[in-house]
Order: sequence, then structure tokens, then C-alpha cells
Amino acid sequence: MTELTFKSLQDYLTIKYDAICQRKNISSPSTSDLFIKLVEEIGEVAEVLSQQKGNKASTDYVVEIANVNAIDLTKAIIEKDKLASVKYNQSLNLADFLAKD
Repeated sequence: MTELTFKSLQDYLTIKYDAICQRKNISSPSTSDLFIKLVEEIGEVAEVLSQQKGNKASTDYVVEIANVNAIDLTKAIIEKDKLASVKYNQSLNLADFLAKD
């Protein structure tokens, strides 16, 4: 498997979102749609931390939160994408995309 880089992730997401946009008959996802998804993802990290600590945590640095909690972001991103690909019936997932190289 090829190592995950931001460039390969961007290339993968371009293909993935192009397919989603074609299916939805839209030109591209809007910045506000993507920002909302980002906030949802940050909320999911906050929820896990809240459950672990018994309180609500807030921070500006998602990567540092992952580091402090020994979360392998590469693994988490790939696994979450696999689940989302199944959930949303998408033929391409990030692991398969990276394996092509």
C-alpha cells in the first residue's frame, strides 16, 4: 500500500467528490457544505474525548488532539472512509485508491 500523503488524499477526494456531484447532478460541493462536514468531524472527535474524560473538550488543533490521545490519524481516516464508502454505497474507497499507486 502506498503511503498516505496530503497530495494523494486530495487526489482521492477529487475523484470521490466528482462522483458524488455527478450522482447528485451538481457542479461541485460548496465551501459551506464542506465546512459543515468539517465541523461535524471535529464534533465527533470532541464527543470521543468527552466520553473518555467525562466532560466536554474543545481545541483548535485536531492533529494535536489525536497525538495527545495516541490516535493514528492515517488509520482513522482510512477506516472511517471505508465505513462511509459502504454506508453511502460508493465503489471507491481511500484504501483502494492508495493501493493503485
